[in-house]
Amino acid sequence: MRVLLVDDHALVRQGLRAVLATTTDCDVVGEAGTGEEAVERASSLHPDVVVMDLSMPGAGGVEATRVIRTTMPAVRVLVLTTFSDDERVRAALAAGATGYLLKDAAPEEVVAAVRSTARDEAPVDPRVARALLPGAPVPGRDRGPALPPRERDVLDRIARGLSNRQIATELGIAERTVKVHVGSLFRRIGVADRTSAALWARDHGW
Repeated sequence: MRVLLVDDHALVRQGLRAVLATTTDCDVVGEAGTGEEAVERASSLHPDVVVMDLSMPGAGGVEATRVIRTTMPAVRVLVLTTFSDDERVRAALAAGATGYLLKDAAPEEVVAAVRSTARDEAPVDPRVARALLPGAPVPGRDRGPALPPRERDVLDRIARGLSNRQIATELGIAERTVKVHVGSLFRRIGVADRTSAALWARDHGW
């Protein structure tokens, strides 16, 4: 997959390039240091995934994400930032970001998130998921339609921000089986993506 790195710190971009260079399926095709450059490079390089910082000079990562996703909907954006507060998370996801990861993630987590983003699986750092899903379940709240046990297991882990691969590992089942359960779950509760499923889980007291 073709990857564009966007961060105003050259050292961060160098580190990300080194991490992705250890893989056989991630090809870093370019870099950018501002939001404006990110839009320009994405337009000319046609990456599959843009790894996007949020805080940069000029147009920040949220605005760059919005422009890229609006004008180039096939391009996926993985936010990689130091910010985990609710306001920034929601702004980035509303702008069209597919995934959201924090910069202290381990190298293998970054690689896994890039791959998941390319597959449009919406990887979300568990700490970010907690920002999106504050508070404990409310007793007596309508929990929505009855879910099969395995789909309940999957929903619980989506709400915690786990990827399909992580869910498969926890449940001891194949990743392709998780994908089947996720698709069935989405249809059952009437959502189209993992973030909406996580918010549905919060709203229904899961």
